[in-house]
Amino acid sequence: MALDNLIKGLFSRLLNKRVLSIGTNYFATNELETDYVSLINLTKTMLVEVRPAEINSKTIFANLEQEIDQRDLPQNRKFIEIRAADNEVNEFALLSNIIMGNDRYLYVELFKKSPLMDTFVQMIEKANGEIIERSKTELVSKMPSKKDGIRIAIRLITLGMQNDCNIRAAVGMTGAASIERAIDMNNEIGPTSGVGFTKLGGEYGIIFETTPTMEKVDITPVQIDNFMYIDAKDSTGFISKYGKDKLIEIMNDINSYITNESEGKIEGYRVGGDDLIINFPNKEIALKTGLDCAWYAMNNGLNLRVGIGKSRREAGENAHITDELKIYEDTPVIVFDLANGKYAYYIPSEFTRSALEYIKNRNGLLAGVFIFVFLVTLIGWNTGNAWLGLVAMLFALLIVTVAT
Repeated sequence: MALDNLIKGLFSRLLNKRVLSIGTNYFATNELETDYVSLINLTKTMLVEVRPAEINSKTIFANLEQEIDQRDLPQNRKFIEIRAADNEVNEFALLSNIIMGNDRYLYVELFKKSPLMDTFVQMIEKANGEIIERSKTELVSKMPSKKDGIRIAIRLITLGMQNDCNIRAAVGMTGAASIERAIDMNNEIGPTSGVGFTKLGGEYGIIFETTPTMEKVDITPVQIDNFMYIDAKDSTGFISKYGKDKLIEIMNDINSYITNESEGKIEGYRVGGDDLIINFPNKEIALKTGLDCAWYAMNNGLNLRVGIGKSRREAGENAHITDELKIYEDTPVIVFDLANGKYAYYIPSEFTRSALEYIKNRNGLLAGVFIFVFLVTLIGWNTGNAWLGLVAMLFALLIVTVAT
């Protein structure tokens, strides 16, 4: 742990930005997670804080108001905090969202038997939801996104309370997670109607002590799109080294992957070009695709700058921020917004990855060398023989060379 913190501190100084993680300790539970965890650790991919986010209940609720917008958020709603989020980005939660997608499972419970369940099923299916299982008082469905899950939950709650039936709803990463979140809300507020959700590691709820009114929150909604801008770094240098055909091959492969496997819609790509813009249904898919493309291109000798934002301009601006995250040579970097901050996935060069692997595998040797040099230097200074420190360093260098 101490060595990990030391290395993160060193790279924070080299990049002039705070490094939150190098690789990941995420515990994979299936084949998909294993693949991504292995790649992140193999490439020593770093999560870097470009501009820290301010994470608290106020900013989380303000963000939710903008995402849900006045079409669906009644004025007589109340926000509650069940468990506060930490005021920092949780690397594990972020990676889980990227790999598995965001909280799209919606659990709904009627607090008493009611003929409304059939109507609820029809409303969810009309909103492009998929019913996973149902009973007379409960159902679990998979929605297109967490935002859609919260929106439809508020509509179900409105209809339920108009028919004198309180409704509990919650969204989660899985059906089981959404049920667990609903239990947490029940323990906190009892049978009061509401929908629970998570945000940045905390647990929150929108509750209704009276039937939701037709009066909506009077704010200007934000158009939430998820654009990704991809650009090849130093394409001229790459072409002089590998040829134009190799660049076209890599960019065409990326274009084909995005079109066929990522749910992204490509805009403005021309064959032979070195950049493209894509619109994604949500940020998690954009981040996952960005990592896939960066790793693939890097494996073929090409470094990408990738920016993800709510507009084409913002995505392009974030892509250009990647040029600031550099130690010596160009490497792949993905910059994205999170809450009201900016973060990046920085993929170090092959030389840096080799050095990190060496330090990891030889930390016992390096610790011993450090202690040896320190003690000999200390003895030298205390005995008036400062030259002993230089001798110790040369001897330590010989030991490391032989051991390597």
